[in-house]
Amino acid sequence: MEGIAYVVIAVHVICAIGLVLFVLLHSGKGTGVSSLFGAGMPASATGTGMIEKNLDRITLGFGAGYVLSALLLMLVYRPGV
Repeated sequence: MEGIAYVVIAVHVICAIGLVLFVLLHSGKGTGVSSLFGAGMPASATGTGMIEKNLDRITLGFGAGYVLSALLLMLVYRPGV
């Protein structure tokens, strides 16, 4: 296997783990990281709206990295060659 395939597999695994972790950090109905820092206060008073936006951006970044690395793996990875 070529060296580039190892790099793409490493990126794929990192994106998969990061995606799982950041999806679990998202808030549901009054749970998650926003209620952890906010302690039941409105989002405008505590600034948790900004935390949720950054969490969304990071999650989307890991998701995009996962999709791109999966597409690259289809092109690069050749088992048994």
